[in-house]
Amino acid sequence: MRSICLYFQVHQPFRLRTYRFFNIGDDHHYYDDYQNRQIIKRVAEKCYLPANKMMLDLIKEFGTAFKISFSISGTAIEQLQQYAPEVIKGFRQLADTGCVEFLAETYSHSLASLGNREEFVKQVKRHSDTIEFIFGQRPKIFRNSELIYSDGIGEMVEEMGFTCLLTEGAKHILGWKSPNYMYCSARTPKLKLLLRNFRLSDDIAFRFSTHSWPEWPLTTEKFTGWLNGIESREEVVNVFIDYETLGERQWKETGIFDFFAALPKAVLSNSNFQFSTPADLADVLQPVAQLHVPHPISWADEERDLTSWLGNELQDEAFSKLYSLSEKIRNIVDPSIERDWQYLQTADHFYYMCTKWFSDGTVHKYFNPYPSPYEAFINYMNVISDFTLRVDEFLQKPQVVKVIGVNKENARKKVVKKTQVKNSENALKSLTFNEIITLADNKIKQVLKGIDIEIVTVALKGARKDIREKIEKNLGKRSLKTYNEMQPLLKSISTTEVKKSRSLIEKQIKLLTK
Repeated sequence: MRSICLYFQVHQPFRLRTYRFFNIGDDHHYYDDYQNRQIIKRVAEKCYLPANKMMLDLIKEFGTAFKISFSISGTAIEQLQQYAPEVIKGFRQLADTGCVEFLAETYSHSLASLGNREEFVKQVKRHSDTIEFIFGQRPKIFRNSELIYSDGIGEMVEEMGFTCLLTEGAKHILGWKSPNYMYCSARTPKLKLLLRNFRLSDDIAFRFSTHSWPEWPLTTEKFTGWLNGIESREEVVNVFIDYETLGERQWKETGIFDFFAALPKAVLSNSNFQFSTPADLADVLQPVAQLHVPHPISWADEERDLTSWLGNELQDEAFSKLYSLSEKIRNIVDPSIERDWQYLQTADHFYYMCTKWFSDGTVHKYFNPYPSPYEAFINYMNVISDFTLRVDEFLQKPQVVKVIGVNKENARKKVVKKTQVKNSENALKSLTFNEIITLADNKIKQVLKGIDIEIVTVALKGARKDIREKIEKNLGKRSLKTYNEMQPLLKSISTTEVKKSRSLIEKQIKLLTK
């Protein structure tokens, strides 16, 4: 039986506030907290919550016959944890069904695969660790930001242990071939490639509510008819779209929820297609041919290339300036700098600078907070200028051993001054919960796994004053400033275990700074 693979991308960036030239060197807060909060809450209400409920209901109705897959960027996860934790719980419920697969990608939905190999590998690992902790799955399949792929990227992905990768079924790569087969990389044949059927995907994502489209309205009967019309030898149809298509890009009034609610029954009853996840397909399908992709492709715009992010001098200058800091960042131990380094890599910042205002102009305006690409460039470069000053200023101070992701044995060999121990302890106290659990000691991981991640993340970040005050009030106005004072927030874990975990972490710090 042939398969249809439904994959949804979930991503939201940390959007920048208006950051002027005169802020450089004085103000280090770059993000529009109000806008980020409002957008997350709006999209959660219109899309994520009703869509998750619908998908869960469909799985309950059809069981293992209905399967879907998601990739959720780290920046989206962090904002959902902070502003809409009920969405995370919804994704957890989906994960628990066994019918939903979560894919790996770069943590900050970045262009690191094009800018810095080491950073790319680091972000993918961090994202996989986060997905495994929150949803209980270690991703087996990879999708790069915006489905960006080339032979070189495929080689890096295969070296990281992934067996299959999702990318675009671009015409200029396929030529006469169909995207409805399993392919493999020409440079690393062990890496299988699932290609997006852009016609059927875009019919849903972009044309669904377009009354001037000759095929409007799109019904499940019509869509199933198209599936049945595909050559019988073709094995799989990959429909890859943004999750925000449901309810946000295509409003509820367009009938998008009704379409997806009726789709499983229509497909399973009236076609010889079944629903499969990428991991299912990687296990059963063999490549029919190798694909040679010397230059990167993506799923964006008509060109299916990188011009949405690196297509003009503005974007190239910003990209070059950002990744010129890579080597300096490697030597820095400062959670706030590391956090901003992640957030500033998000591909959306470069997307906002795109000057393609022709056939794809409407797409580029959606979710874009800037009136023009030039203002997006100026604002971003002002932020980068301040960020660079902070990086250079930090490098002039005595160095400390990196607490997160450091090899314990190598760390013990490093000589660190006693005066730097305090800096390391302070760094630990300001870490996010996801970063704390990446410490090398497995015992610490075991103790901390019982903690409610949404509550702890809010407590440690303390970014929103109203949330912090609300929690403090509920806890009798206890302080949330340090890790040592977070004990009242820990659920599902005894006081003895809390003390044990704190003791183990403090012991780890001492080992790292000997």
